[in-house]
Amino acid sequence: MKASSLLVAGSLSLFMVSPAFAARDYISIVGSSTVYPFSTVVAEKYGKTSGAKTPKIESTGTGGGFKLFCGGVGVDHPDMSNASRAIKASEIKTCADNGVKEIVEVKIGYDGIAIANAKTAAKLSLTRKDIFLALAKEVPDPADATKLIANPYKTWKDVNPTLPANKIEVLGPPPTSGTRDAFVELVMETGADTLEVFKNLKKADAKAHAKAVQTVREDGAYVEAGENDNLIVQKLQSNPNALGIFGFSFLDQNADKVQGSAIEGKLPTYETIADGSYSVSRPLFFYVKKAHVEVIPGIKGYLAEFASDKAWGKDGYLADKGLIAMPDAERKQMAANVAGLKVMEMK
Repeated sequence: MKASSLLVAGSLSLFMVSPAFAARDYISIVGSSTVYPFSTVVAEKYGKTSGAKTPKIESTGTGGGFKLFCGGVGVDHPDMSNASRAIKASEIKTCADNGVKEIVEVKIGYDGIAIANAKTAAKLSLTRKDIFLALAKEVPDPADATKLIANPYKTWKDVNPTLPANKIEVLGPPPTSGTRDAFVELVMETGADTLEVFKNLKKADAKAHAKAVQTVREDGAYVEAGENDNLIVQKLQSNPNALGIFGFSFLDQNADKVQGSAIEGKLPTYETIADGSYSVSRPLFFYVKKAHVEVIPGIKGYLAEFASDKAWGKDGYLADKGLIAMPDAERKQMAANVAGLKVMEMK
C-alpha cells in the first residue's frame, strides 16, 4: 500500500507508515501570490531557527491552490493553501468529496487592493464607478442610460471628464486569482451598483446582474498578467499611462517604482486599510489539512511561528512586509484557534 493510503479510526484519518514517507519530510504549501511573500518569510525564519527543512511554497494563485489542496489527503497533495479570499462552498465540497474533511482556516491579517501606476506618472484619484465603467464588458448607453451596450470607452477622460485622456490599459490578475475575485466583488460590483440600470437589473434578475457586473471587457483594455506581480510592475515602468492591480503589500514593497491611486479620496496606506477608510480591502488566509499535521514534520512549528506576535503582530516582521495586522482581540482568538487546530465547519 502507498504512503498516501489512509486508515480510518473513528473520525481520524492517518497516513500508513512506510519508508516511502521519507520522500515528504518537508511542508508543501501552494496558493495565493499575495500571501506568498508572507508565508515565504515565515518559512525562512522557521527553517533557520528550528533546524527543520524550509517549507516548499508555490505561487499558484488562490483558485489554483485550492484545486491542488482539495485533490486529496496524502504525501502527493499539499499540506496547506494560501488564499487572498475565503474558501468557497464549492471548493469545500470538492475537498470533502476527495477525503479532505478536516480543514483549519487561519486568517492572518488584512490587505488592500491597489490600483497603481508608475511613480513617473501623475497620481490618479478614481472612484469605483470610474473603474467599473473603464473595465466592464457592458456599460449603460450614454444615449439611453436604461440600456446596456458593449463598452465604448477608449480613454479615462471618456469615462470621467476630470481624468486624463490616457488610453485605458489595466494590467491585472487572471480569474484563478483571489485578488481578481476580491477586485470584482469590492470594485466592479460596488461600482456598478451606483448606476440605476444595474440597481434595476439586480431586482429583476440576480443571475443576469451578477454576470453583467462581474464580466471584464476582452478588447485589450484589461490585460491578464498572470500571477506574477513583478511582471506588472515592469510593464507599468515601461508604460507610465498603464495601471496595475495588486495587493497593498506588493505596492508597499515596490514603493520606489509604483504609487497607489486614491479610491474615493483615500490612498492605500497601512493606516487607511487598518482603520477601514480605504474601501478596497480584504482579509487574507491560509488553510491546513488537519490530517497532515501529525504526519508531515514541521507543520506545528510553522503554524506556531506564523501565529506569533513577533510574526503577525502590529510590530511583527510581517508588518514590515506590508501585512495589516488584525486587531488584538481577533489576533488572540485566531492564535488560540491555530494552537487548538480548530476545524472549520464544512457547510
